[in-house]
Amino acid sequence: MNLKARLAVMNFMEFAVWGAYLTCMGNYLGVAGLGDKISWFYAIQGIVSIFMPTLMGIVADKYIQPQRLLGLCHLVAGCFMVGCWWLGHQAGFGQELTDKSLFIALYTLSVAFFMPTIALSNTVAFSVLKKNGHDTVKDFPPIRVLGTVGFIATMWLVNCAYLDDSGFGFTLGENAHKFQYTYLQFLVSGVLSIVLFAYCFTLPECRLEKREGKVSLAETLGLNAFRLFKRRQMALFFIFSALLGMCLQVTNGFAGPFLTSFKGIPEYADSFAANNATMLTSVSQISEALCILLIPFFLKRFGIKVVMLMSLFAWVFRFGFFGIGNPAMPGVIFFILSCIVYGVAFDFFNVSGGIFVDQECEPSIKASAQGLFMMMTNGVGATIGTLAAGEVVNAYCTWENGFLVGDWQTCWFTFAAFALVVGIAFAIVFKPEEKPITNVEH
Repeated sequence: MNLKARLAVMNFMEFAVWGAYLTCMGNYLGVAGLGDKISWFYAIQGIVSIFMPTLMGIVADKYIQPQRLLGLCHLVAGCFMVGCWWLGHQAGFGQELTDKSLFIALYTLSVAFFMPTIALSNTVAFSVLKKNGHDTVKDFPPIRVLGTVGFIATMWLVNCAYLDDSGFGFTLGENAHKFQYTYLQFLVSGVLSIVLFAYCFTLPECRLEKREGKVSLAETLGLNAFRLFKRRQMALFFIFSALLGMCLQVTNGFAGPFLTSFKGIPEYADSFAANNATMLTSVSQISEALCILLIPFFLKRFGIKVVMLMSLFAWVFRFGFFGIGNPAMPGVIFFILSCIVYGVAFDFFNVSGGIFVDQECEPSIKASAQGLFMMMTNGVGATIGTLAAGEVVNAYCTWENGFLVGDWQTCWFTFAAFALVVGIAFAIVFKPEEKPITNVEH
């Protein structure tokens, strides 16, 4: 297997681990008696991202080769995720968890070690590509797109797979013990994470950068990555990373319960969208996969500011289309449009931002800088945004008969208004240096 293919497999499995539960976890939490805590489960991912990616980035820069640390993190995360499955299994299908506190603790520990792997996988890919003479702007996006394919694959798996007295099977119509509504989604994630642990130890070495002479305490701790804030461009980039990060987990946390809530409305109860929320939202990841391939062209042609603006205003449409849609024709078209623009909303910032940070940093702090970027987006931003979104949803919606119902339109329009304000502010304030990305090989 050639080098790029090996990195593509790494990315496929990296995001397959996440896709198994990220967009459908909310439905199970409602059944398990934790429906009012959905925002907190997604906020936990943000809270641990405030410090864990940066901490692991320091370790990867200074002490353990990134590909090995990536594997070790997946081993720990996978074991704790299997523990979540076991607690659900003990409670049984359709039953509330008997030990909710332990479930939350195991989940927290799992995501604490998983979230750093997103930045670490970027570091591994960039390091291996550069070591072998490849161009990251041109060659990384096609590799990263396999991550999105992996995310989609496990979304479809948990959407279609079910388990009943006759055994394991696949269907689009069967709802009894479907993985997307049960604790089985955590088993899929945990097993894949443990498999990825083994695979990471087969990857090429990413040698640590040796520093000659006296090394300061800040350098030893990896805190020198924070000096990037001294540059106005980078400081604003990280600030707006946090603001945009406030949008990231909103639909991951609430799109599933929102779409599934239509099952409680007789005229929509049998619609495809209401019964296959995970599969419908996977259109978002399909769009994401296609948009990743456009990144080299857009970065080279327009630069980081225009690409980020496209992302910000795409979030306005992402939320707005959810607000005006419904599962019947023609309303379902707006759901599909919301999923299509998600590719621009997510990729044009997250993937491009990772490339931008890599190009702006010296080799000795690249892993730490990727961890800092992760901290601002999936840490500070996602935590504040998810908790705020949870307050909005809880103010307008309540759980009734297993469905989260209420004034969803006001919720989605509130989120869209926030994204619009951030987009306008970014357009006015952010003025990047006149240094376009030009190192694309021809």
